Amino acid sequence: MPLGPYRMPGAGRDGVLRRRGSALVRLLHPGGEPVVVRAWPAASAVRLQAGGATRAAALAGIERMRFALGIDHDIGEFHARFRRDPLIGAVIGARPWLRPRRRPEPFEALAWAICEQLIDSDRAARIQRRLVRRFGDPSACGTLRDVPSATRLAGRAPAELAACDLAPKRALAMIKAAREVAAGRADLERSHEHAWRRLRTIPNVGSWTVEKLAFEGQGRDDQLPAGDLAYVKLVGRLAGLGRRATEDEVRVFFAPYEEYAGLAGIYALGVRFL
Repeated sequence: MPLGPYRMPGAGRDGVLRRRGSALVRLLHPGGEPVVVRAWPAASAVRLQAGGATRAAALAGIERMRFALGIDHDIGEFHARFRRDPLIGAVIGARPWLRPRRRPEPFEALAWAICEQLIDSDRAARIQRRLVRRFGDPSACGTLRDVPSATRLAGRAPAELAACDLAPKRALAMIKAAREVAAGRADLERSHEHAWRRLRTIPNVGSWTVEKLAFEGQGRDDQLPAGDLAYVKLVGRLAGLGRRATEDEVRVFFAPYEEYAGLAGIYALGVRFL
């Protein structure tokens, strides 16, 4: 049962999370084993079912899907602290089910953040779908594909990724990041800050990319992708700057939310829907 008010998200634009009837279906590879996970709403609960070669793999797949769907994300304390906040209090009251849209594996969040750098969301989604079709492992039935793993991308040549319309510099950055992760030098699961520092040494992997990884792939509610176009526009308007805010100005603006800065960010963006 989800913690607090909850609504199932929609299917993703990259083609890996599919809607089939009332269920969301996804192929995952926890520990390298293929697992197909289904999740669907039932009364006040979300039911999950997984099929894999071993029980351990199926359970791991369910755990990763629960994370991606935010089923166990407890935002009760955040709501309690900021329900009267002048900026986001009204959104908490009107849309208390808002949760981050997260990725089941940290490397997936990192790779997709590199795809999304400095381009519009439609083009990024097209690139992601091409990468999935070309390099993602298929399900046994052939109807689902997973996001390519770090190991799979680490062995690719930059030209192969560029053929999917990824800019050459970003193709090289993705391969270098994949090699760091595949070799264990950047442990995205157990050593967040150390991994961030390693990744930041790669050209074209900047603060926004690492913050997207942290927020969407590692569950870090304290990490706000401050350079995001939506935030620099929002803070520029709310702070009366008459221009787009800088990354540092965005961070200062959301600093009062402390360990919930990233979560406060998506609620602040929700103001436009009230």
